[in-house]
Amino acid sequence: MGSAASSEVKNSMEGKSAEEIAAALKELPADQLAKVKQALSDSGAPCPGPVDCSKLKVVAKDYKGLMEQPKEPKFKGALCQIFVRGQPYGGSDKSNNGHRYDSVPFANGMITSGMSCQLIHYTHEEHDAFFELCKNFNFIIVRCNPGQIKADGGDQQKFDDGMRAMRKAGVQVWPSPDVMEKMGAKDALCKVATMSIGLEDTLAYYSPEEFAAGFKKTMAFQPRVIKQNRGSSGEGIWIIKLKDGNYCKEYGERLCEDGEKLSLMEANDNHEEEHTVAEFVEFCVAGRNEKSGEWTSKGVGKYLEGGKAAGGQLVDQRFCPRIVEGELRYNLIVDSLVGIIHKKPKEGGISAVGGTGSTYTYYGPEEPLFKNLTHSFLKVDLPHVMPALDLAEEPVPLWWTTDFINSSPEGTKTEDEKWIVGEFNCSCVGISRCLAAYCKDDTPNASFDDISAEDKAEATKYGDLMGEKALAILSK
Repeated sequence: MGSAASSEVKNSMEGKSAEEIAAALKELPADQLAKVKQALSDSGAPCPGPVDCSKLKVVAKDYKGLMEQPKEPKFKGALCQIFVRGQPYGGSDKSNNGHRYDSVPFANGMITSGMSCQLIHYTHEEHDAFFELCKNFNFIIVRCNPGQIKADGGDQQKFDDGMRAMRKAGVQVWPSPDVMEKMGAKDALCKVATMSIGLEDTLAYYSPEEFAAGFKKTMAFQPRVIKQNRGSSGEGIWIIKLKDGNYCKEYGERLCEDGEKLSLMEANDNHEEEHTVAEFVEFCVAGRNEKSGEWTSKGVGKYLEGGKAAGGQLVDQRFCPRIVEGELRYNLIVDSLVGIIHKKPKEGGISAVGGTGSTYTYYGPEEPLFKNLTHSFLKVDLPHVMPALDLAEEPVPLWWTTDFINSSPEGTKTEDEKWIVGEFNCSCVGISRCLAAYCKDDTPNASFDDISAEDKAEATKYGDLMGEKALAILSK
């Protein structure tokens, strides 16, 4: 709308009552009325819906793709996002309007099930006003990537405490801070160790003394995987073997000596290093110093720093040689499997994290190859997972993943294979079908419109199922 047209509109509205303006709008043809609505949505207005969000600063430029909110919603909800003001595009997960690239399918899924779902942004300067507003919702879907609140100048702990207060007040939070923390913690693997998806010799260490004693015992018996709790994308996850291969036959028969050589590979980039047992223990506890020697890792060690309360922990798990064949990622909406991804490392590698040259193969949820795993996980183990993680009062996450590793010896019949959990993840898992909507240097104006019709349809299916599951949980 040009400046002359804007002035004309302004002059025609001056002195008019709200009723007169509303009456005038009713006289407009449908196409012109649509343009007015679009102009209003592009002007930085609060997200429309049953809860008045006008007290919060409006971050979004528009609400493109968002369905109309129901007039009488079964439940009132919000989807919480964070726009990182100091980063290009507001963060690596944003569309050009300031929303997270996959927010619309989430919100529309709730709306399709008869609930409202307004898109809102958290800014740390408005912390109190934000959480006062949140009291008006029945549920909040949190879609803030790890590290983004801090990157925007906020305090993650303060935000988490605010969400915990909402949970105590009876507002459903997906996922709550406690669910993200306990499912994402590496010692979750220890808590499911006795299930069919676990290994009984999975140990957790919270102190330097526990780690030194336990690791020397397990390492002497067989190759291990040591996982730090706070890393991401494989940083601080070490696949370790005795260089001389002199493993004992029985667990506990001997302990490793400090000077024994270890061959290590880090999962973030598959780089290899060689260190003594003592150097590895020192690096994990104290980081880089004279005792730990020279390290080429991008990480800094100190995995136990701060103790258990601060997330300092290491998990010690049996190394499964068939990891070179790849791992399975199960994509889940609450208790429903919606897809399986087989992630195979590049030749000679062990890790299949993004950027390491791994190959991805996609399967449907009914894939016969993994029929036994799917049944045992969903029907036998899943009902016990949340209680095992001290989350008995929380529902299974709305949108989450589980990674599995084949622990069976080579040559085991497919129907007899044992797959074990490598990791749970419910922390802002993305909908890959919507990736075309996020801005990057070569697509700085990416938006919801850039998602193909096919991908939009699939993302809509996911969103609709989330809405059905969310409604069922809220209605209990």
